[in-house]
Amino acid sequence: MSTGTLTWAEVCAIPWLKDIPAKIETNKDNKIMMSPASAWHGGYESDIGRHLHHLMGGGRVINECPIDTTEGTRVADVAWITKERFRPYRRANSLPIAPEICVEVLSPSNTRQEMLGKMQLYYAAGASEVWLCDEHGNMEFFIKEQIESVPHSILCSAFPLCIEEED
Repeated sequence: MSTGTLTWAEVCAIPWLKDIPAKIETNKDNKIMMSPASAWHGGYESDIGRHLHHLMGGGRVINECPIDTTEGTRVADVAWITKERFRPYRRANSLPIAPEICVEVLSPSNTRQEMLGKMQLYYAAGASEVWLCDEHGNMEFFIKEQIESVPHSILCSAFPLCIEEED
């Protein structure tokens, strides 16, 4: 760890980072970036994962899924990956290939430009779709090679257009 940059495995092994209530990622220089966690954000992650688990067979839902990209390790809030794609990496600290579906729950501090950039990183790593969930639960679906959103997911067409907050 004396090189000034850390591998994702080294970041995961830092004891004091385990208790920080924030999402941790690395940038292209392997520098640590953090985003504060919030309860509503985690609630949407859980709801999205539950829907994916119910609607999609033959795969696995991963919350806080670390993905190796050309610009560091990025962490999708929720991801769905086929069992075949996941099997070789099931014990890895991060995935060297993106899951088929990567979902980001947007925080008020996220910019559209930032999310479009993150989407491109997921696509370059192998994702087929990237979904965005806004702070009101509205879902937006994107497919590789297309800039504009599509009306619904291609891989999971029954996924709801809005995640309803539970009381």
